[in-house]
Amino acid sequence: MSYSTIQKDFYRESGKYLSGFQILKKCFSPNLHYIYLLRKTQKHYKKPVIGIFYKLVLRHYQIRYGFQIYPETQIGEGFYLGHWGHLVINPKAKIGKNCNIAQGVTIAQANRGKNEGVPTIGNEVWIGPNSVIVGNITIGNNVLIAPNSYVNMDVPDNSVVIGNPATITSKTNATENYINNKV
Repeated sequence: MSYSTIQKDFYRESGKYLSGFQILKKCFSPNLHYIYLLRKTQKHYKKPVIGIFYKLVLRHYQIRYGFQIYPETQIGEGFYLGHWGHLVINPKAKIGKNCNIAQGVTIAQANRGKNEGVPTIGNEVWIGPNSVIVGNITIGNNVLIAPNSYVNMDVPDNSVVIGNPATITSKTNATENYINNKV
């Protein structure tokens, strides 16, 4: 059976593929509600009437919930927001599949220096609360970024990142038991 991106995102929360009304019932949670609206806006982005409608609704909920995630942002299936509030992701950032992002995270553009640009984040990355990822850097697959970390350098696959300045430690199962219900 083929599932929609929204169904795959919601699967991450419950471990069940939901449909129609079941998904709407889950939208009482602000983080799931925002993901639903984000995916709808991405799906209809270039359509004249419905696209404008969803952009306006999404903007309203950006302000209400504190999520600054734009529909232009490339985000893989199985996107999971652990908690709601105060989250900023640059619209040019790229995020892979099965990524968890906690509250207070900033994924930002660097406007000068050797890392001028925006981050690319791989698959199965867990980003802890209040972490900052900035610049034209690549975060590999299976990476755990600990809470309150400042990352402005490339991070290889299978790593744990801790602190400010960030220190990187190689770990084979870095996100094991952190990223559940993968799609």
